[in-house]
Formats: sequence, structure tokens, C-alpha cells
Amino acid sequence: MPANSWKLAPGLNNVGSYQVSGTPFASGSIVAHASASGGIVVRFPAVTKWVMIQPAHGMLHHRTLRVAFSENGLHGKGATDPAGGYNFHVNISSSTIGPLDMRVSELWFMSDDASTYTFDIVAGLTGIQKGSLYTSDRAVNGTVEAAGPNWSGSVGVG
Repeated sequence: MPANSWKLAPGLNNVGSYQVSGTPFASGSIVAHASASGGIVVRFPAVTKWVMIQPAHGMLHHRTLRVAFSENGLHGKGATDPAGGYNFHVNISSSTIGPLDMRVSELWFMSDDASTYTFDIVAGLTGIQKGSLYTSDRAVNGTVEAAGPNWSGSVGVG
């Protein structure tokens, strides 16, 4: 056994990392573009413990925000139901969504119609490095990222 093998960084299944209070993360007035324009990504500096999404005040009540765990999930790629995809929707009428108890390192957003959608996001971060969630390098918008950013967008975890 190598010397100091007990000095390991916490990993994805480290229970203690989820039992303590999360380090705060907040970002306000994020603008998700119209569905035809593509999505926007919010990348967290570490794996989250929980996430809350709050629509901006004054937006029309019939508006919805599409949320996914990857760019593939946002656009429904890999889904057996092309209309659905691996994503969920936030409706303006629900004042705050969350806290959602999920371990992610990024979330993808897109307005579900031809207008922009403004929202705030608050999260509790663990001490787990974001590289724990993805096992191989990948390309995002033509740029290759090292292993670690998030879920792949396949098998229901879009």
C-alpha cells in the first residue's frame, strides 16, 4: 500500500460530503435564450448537494424553462420519445423549484418558446471535484473538455 494512501480527496459516493451544509453558490439574472438559439450552461465549481431555480419576477405565467443535465438532454438527443427528451420544465407559476437534491456539476437551460427566460439559481456545493461525474473527455460546442464536467445525456440522465 502506498504511503499516505488515506489522504484521498472525497469522491462521488463520499457520504460525509452530502451530510454537511453545502458551500453557497448563487447566480442571478441568467438569461436562457429562445429555443431556436440553443441553450445556456451554468457550470458549478464543484459537485452540488442541492439546487434551486427561481424564475424572475414579472415574467408571463404561461412561460416555461427547459432544464437538462447535458446539452444532449436539452435537445432530446438519445431519447426514445423525440418530443420529450431527457429534460424537465420549470413553469413561471411555480415561484421556486427546489431544493432539488442532486449531484451535478452543470445544468443546461433553454426557453421553451421564441422568447428569452430570465431566472436565478442557488446551490449548495460539496467538497467533491466536478471531475468525479464524467469518465472520459468530451467536446462541447467544438471545444474538447477534460473528463469531469457532468452526466453524458444518455440512458435517462440527460
